[in-house]
Amino acid sequence: MKNKPALITLLFIVFIDMVGIGIALPILPLVFFETSILGTAVSDTVRNTILGLLIASYPAAQFIGAPILGALSDKYGRKKILLISLAGSAIGYTLFALGIFINNIYILFASRIIDGFTGGNISVVRSAIADVSDKTNKVKNFGLIGMMFGFGFIIGPFIGGKLTDTDLVSWFSYTTPFWVAAILVTLNIIFLTIFFKETLKAKIHRKITILTGFFDIKKGFQNKALRPIYITVFLVFFGWSFYTMLFQVFLYERFSFTAAEIGMYFAYVGIWIAIAQGIIIRPVSNKVNPAKLIRYALFCVPFIISIYLLPIERMWIYVIVPFMAISFGFIMPNLSTLLSNAVSESEQGEALGIQQSMLSLASILPGLLGGVSLAIHPSLPVLLASITLFATWVYFMMAFKARYSKSVFGSD
Repeated sequence: MKNKPALITLLFIVFIDMVGIGIALPILPLVFFETSILGTAVSDTVRNTILGLLIASYPAAQFIGAPILGALSDKYGRKKILLISLAGSAIGYTLFALGIFINNIYILFASRIIDGFTGGNISVVRSAIADVSDKTNKVKNFGLIGMMFGFGFIIGPFIGGKLTDTDLVSWFSYTTPFWVAAILVTLNIIFLTIFFKETLKAKIHRKITILTGFFDIKKGFQNKALRPIYITVFLVFFGWSFYTMLFQVFLYERFSFTAAEIGMYFAYVGIWIAIAQGIIIRPVSNKVNPAKLIRYALFCVPFIISIYLLPIERMWIYVIVPFMAISFGFIMPNLSTLLSNAVSESEQGEALGIQQSMLSLASILPGLLGGVSLAIHPSLPVLLASITLFATWVYFMMAFKARYSKSVFGSD
């Protein structure tokens, strides 16, 4: 494969990026419950609401920034935009550590907004992956992105949890993971500068405004051929975000998990996502078309997540994970493949940028609703995740049957 060096570089970028995100994953909710960031007089209801707003601020900024980055990468090249994006992430992590250190909630919001606006680089990476792939290996290469996500979530949360453990090192605190994340992103910038070669073959000039995200959503829903894919992407991530964004609080409230234990849990999830997308998806994708895989996986995930609502012991949380992670591991790479195969080579950046806009928009509402739902009961976000993902399966089945013979969805 002549494009193998570029592919390896892109995958390494994703890996380091996800390690940085994974490091922060176990910490964010606990900052509101185990530090004095909001003072002692603030009720849990207010804490949960502000936590939801902070969580929502990142995807809200990403919703604005991601399509702009995608369009700019079509115009100026993947490398330049990736460098700008990574620089924003480094600044965001640094500000978050500073905000915790001086107990300033406004700096925390500023850091998440900056990181969110510049952190939509996954759409640029997907565009670059599409640049160096053809239809015979595209699904496998998109699956490798998922595997790097998995590896990042194996190492990142584990390290993040350990970096808060004062029993391990006396000077560790809730700021330590964010300082380390900033350092990792800086190393990623150096790696990208030295080793990555531009993959964009033909530059495309498109109008870019701060409203690009809104225009992209409109454009996505107006495209009759691609509309079912975009709606499915939105609904899948809407439901999944209730789990990924708020499950830490569920573990903290119901099972009294520490930051280190939350980190271990998400590292375990990452192992199984990596197995699904790095090992299992390759042979299966050679025999089953993407639409069929999505239908089966979407049917399984909501029922598996709903098991968390049962009165189970700690050990059952870990028993459930392989089934959930493997099922979900088939969904996003195959949705990206359906979308990428449905557009021309020159439209890859725009299409995947619209997809990222859908993902960002789908992440905003769970943050906002999640804060309120947590205030009602810590288990409510889990229930909402299960219900939403089941509704997504119903929609996808209806959309697939309506277009059974269309090439966008493939055939059985």
